[in-house]
Amino acid sequence: MTDPYASFPSLTFERPAAGVLRIVLDGPGLNAVDRRAHRDLAEVWLAVDRDPDTRVAVISGAGKAFSAGGSFELIDELTRDYAARTRVLREARDLVMNVINCSKPVVSAIHGPAVGAGLVAALLADISVAARSARIIDGHTRLGVAAGDHAAICWPLLCGMAKAKYYLLTCETLSGEEAERIGLVSLCVDDDQVQAKALEVAVTLAAGAQSAIRWTKHTLNHWYRMLGPAFDASLALEFYGLGGPDAAEGLAAHREKRQPRFAGPASE
Repeated sequence: MTDPYASFPSLTFERPAAGVLRIVLDGPGLNAVDRRAHRDLAEVWLAVDRDPDTRVAVISGAGKAFSAGGSFELIDELTRDYAARTRVLREARDLVMNVINCSKPVVSAIHGPAVGAGLVAALLADISVAARSARIIDGHTRLGVAAGDHAAICWPLLCGMAKAKYYLLTCETLSGEEAERIGLVSLCVDDDQVQAKALEVAVTLAAGAQSAIRWTKHTLNHWYRMLGPAFDASLALEFYGLGGPDAAEGLAAHREKRQPRFAGPASE
């Protein structure tokens, strides 16, 4: 029988319990998302949706991190190549909408740094379990681009507009404990319990009434679907910014481990 996950080589897959599929971000640079991983992360949810052996998916990261976000090589390509920006913009939209529209519930187990495309799946998961010392960062404005991806549609709903604006504008790091306190994640547990707790939740969901659970997810996610125009605008502005001088400076500053010196034009 054909393996439905063979076409996602940047991810690893485990079956820790009946009906549960664990999807693991597993790559160099603290599971940084490169060109292939970005595509895989966007499309794997379609396979999960169609997989009769999976009732619940758990998304986690290998080693010391959930994900360090987009790789320097991918971001560099996006700042220089219009075709690459066009391709990845579509994948970024697919990633968000495919998680939202996947009929199966998704549980995330967040530890270490959680940034960028990996953070999209972590926070859009139906139930998010964070380690106390997890470091959640939306780093868009630090890079010099608008906070696109998932942020515009889920952060204000999860933690309120005031907190969403504070963290999205400043790129300040949230611990797992603080993320739970403000409502950005579902649960916070001790670091050594995050994987076990995520699996426990997944097993409970897998044993439940599947139609009831899936229809509840579908209904609740209309809150996200209603914000589709805001999402499209944020994504367009993010990728517009990737072609500008601030994004190039932001990437250089990250590589050189220094403070960025943004001097791009303001849009007044």
